[in-house]
Amino acid sequence: MINTIIFDLGAVLIDWNPDYMYRTVFADEQQMRDFLTNVTTSDWNEEQDAGRTLQEGTELLVAKHPHHEENIRAFYGRWIEMLGDAFEGTVEIFKELKESGKYRIYALTNWSAETFPLAQQKFEFLNWFDGIVVSGAEKMRKPAPEFYQILLDRYNVNPQESLFIDDNYRNILAAEKMGINCIHFTSSEKLREELVAKGIV
Repeated sequence: MINTIIFDLGAVLIDWNPDYMYRTVFADEQQMRDFLTNVTTSDWNEEQDAGRTLQEGTELLVAKHPHHEENIRAFYGRWIEMLGDAFEGTVEIFKELKESGKYRIYALTNWSAETFPLAQQKFEFLNWFDGIVVSGAEKMRKPAPEFYQILLDRYNVNPQESLFIDDNYRNILAAEKMGINCIHFTSSEKLREELVAKGIV
């Protein structure tokens, strides 16, 4: 029986997208795509999520791509402009789960420890969680099994009695290997359907 819900944050509850800021930097969409794909890559950003400082990550990239220095420095210099709105449909589900009083609810997120406080300032619902485990603070990230284990141990969570919701299928597979029940998030509407089918909402 499920007694614990674990949410991912980015792309599940919170809309974060570098496009929002970089569309004000690049006049050409393809140039922006090339920059985000080949310079400020997902792999590079994930190292900051895993605990590398924003300054170190920035300087490493500037040294590698000096002709893109200004645009590279904008990534974290103007990071707040990449933070969109909440996904209200998912927030409503979160609220229903919280108000039911049936579940402990946690967040397990790949997020830089330096930028996460900016999200906390913007989104009141981040205060609703019974606990949040942030990769940047722990110096490890999904899909490392050790990262999931931090949450399980810290909050005394039985994996078989928990449900993990994440948009990244890589992270879902890692959680399933640890015996955690999972829903692969694709939309708030689909999430509600799956939770209803499981008798959770």
